[in-house]
Amino acid sequence: MNTSILALDLGTTTGWALVSRDGLLDGGGESFKTTRFEGGGLRYLRFKRWLTDIKQCADGLDWVVFEEVRRHMGVDAAHAYGGFMAHLTAWCEHHQIPYQGVPVGTIKKHATGKGNAGKAEMMAAAKVRGFDPVDDNHADALALLDWAMAQGGVA
Repeated sequence: MNTSILALDLGTTTGWALVSRDGLLDGGGESFKTTRFEGGGLRYLRFKRWLTDIKQCADGLDWVVFEEVRRHMGVDAAHAYGGFMAHLTAWCEHHQIPYQGVPVGTIKKHATGKGNAGKAEMMAAAKVRGFDPVDDNHADALALLDWAMAQGGVA
């Protein structure tokens, strides 16, 4: 595969996984929490700067995939997710990078065989594939990246 793919589990703590064009894998978790002295919009400015840094380090991105969440446990989580998704999709449009949201159930089914797998099952599935996720967000991003690569790495 000669394609670079960035997979994101969007949220205040964003899980990410990246495969570069040379096949190297990187990833982890990135926190976009705000301090009490910051306005709420600063998290999104930091998020966009972080995306640009990832793009530069990867020498470009060919495809961005993100976990498409349709139901949130709380209003704050829904608002944060919407903000991250809006900034991500606008950033991708600006940089002319194809992007795609992938339903949570699709990712879970790909990783574990069942669409309603829990956090522990997703962590275990990542470990079975030889990964060492830092947290459940990273495990979700790794599963999403694996799904994207199984699609042939093309948008």
